[in-house]
Amino acid sequence: MTTDSRKFSFKLYVLLPLIMAITIFLWCVPTSFFGIDGLTIVEKRTIAIFVFAALMWMFEVIPTWTTSVAIIVVMLLTISDSSFWFMRGSGIPSEIGTLVSYKSLLSTFADPTIMLFLGGFILAIAATKVGLDVQLARVLLWPFGKKPKFVLLGFLLVIGLFSMFMSNTATAAMMLTFLAPVLKTLPPDGKGRIGLALAIPIAANLGGIGTPIGTPPNAIAMSYLNDTLHMGVGFGDWTLVMFPYVIVMLLISWLILLRMFPFKAKTIELNITGAMKREPNTYIVAATFAVTILLWMLDKVTGINSNVVAMIPVGVFCVTGVITKDDLKEINWSVLWMVAGGIALGIAMNSTGLAEHLVASIPFGSWTPIIVLLASGFLGYFISNFISNTAAANLIVPILSAVGVGMGASLDEVGGVKTLLVGVALSTSLAMLFPISTPPNALAHSTGLVTTRDMTKVGLIIGVVGFVLGYALLIFVGI
Repeated sequence: MTTDSRKFSFKLYVLLPLIMAITIFLWCVPTSFFGIDGLTIVEKRTIAIFVFAALMWMFEVIPTWTTSVAIIVVMLLTISDSSFWFMRGSGIPSEIGTLVSYKSLLSTFADPTIMLFLGGFILAIAATKVGLDVQLARVLLWPFGKKPKFVLLGFLLVIGLFSMFMSNTATAAMMLTFLAPVLKTLPPDGKGRIGLALAIPIAANLGGIGTPIGTPPNAIAMSYLNDTLHMGVGFGDWTLVMFPYVIVMLLISWLILLRMFPFKAKTIELNITGAMKREPNTYIVAATFAVTILLWMLDKVTGINSNVVAMIPVGVFCVTGVITKDDLKEINWSVLWMVAGGIALGIAMNSTGLAEHLVASIPFGSWTPIIVLLASGFLGYFISNFISNTAAANLIVPILSAVGVGMGASLDEVGGVKTLLVGVALSTSLAMLFPISTPPNALAHSTGLVTTRDMTKVGLIIGVVGFVLGYALLIFVGI
């Protein structure tokens, strides 16, 4: 029996029954088992589905995208307003709880984030067809030479810088288009290309921390600090502290990736073959590519959401014939469906009230300031590994804002409310354990080079280091 066969047998006959047993147990126990006041039956089912999804994603018992599809189907049949009649119950409504709209669950397959992915994939396919991706890869990587460690550093710095000013997902989608040809040139038996692929989500996630507009959780924290608490935290205040933090974290990530995924060769010969085709389609793709990137970077100025911008190349390329119906088969639909599962899980947690109950069940008021600070950061980090960073921040920041005001001057010893709210925003961006944790993670996973296990190991190390350094910086330097 081969190693792969043994792994498959272990997953199928040991892990799967164990995960199913845990899920059924959580599904069947009374709501009082969880010790959360006001927990409803629907919320209890959501906990069971949440644990099932987390374990299946973590151990990859079945492909990650199939887990996503499975949990969406289970949620539709058990916790939605169009589930089996006996799942909706005939008991007291307050005990059964709030059912999730089946339309909201089904709409996850066409969620704006999915459309952003779709636009990125279409852009990549079109660029490849005309050879634009090859040319861009040459230009961007030329300054970093041929030594593997400097090429990796180039990947991290370029992606991190772009991610400070535009959507993390858009950055990852764009850079994957640039860097895919480089990944293909590396030896298939070396670990170095895994590190290069992982550099995409790591740099995109970390880079977003650098500015208030880098990622939505930053903007949410800034909004509460300025509009609700009137603390006058400016763009420069944030960037002055967080930009150096991002650079340090990118350098640390560089060392971690070099250690965990060493390159076999001493040099990388970037023999990126091919050239741009000299034809009308090339100019259409190049112009659309440039306009799309510019609009992604200026979304705050134009007011056009990056998800909407992603549809521009879809429309232009389909109408002009750059993309044909055969090209649509090249879209990585499994990645889109995998992301949809994570979005659906987040919708279920929020719509049923489970997420709010989980946060509210933690007795912040009776804890010391440092415990409140670290616990809130850990909570943001944990939740963001399973639901969107924005949803996590939207859930936690308002509650912590009230907690911070209630604790008053006692928080001053650990940096005050600023540290409390900015710390949560930072923590959500450090959450990158699984392919479903962030869209950039899913994009890296779509390359086929990165396993969930590798992503989890690296994500955990960077998360712990980033958490410690981030809170040390906020407590002793502040914003």
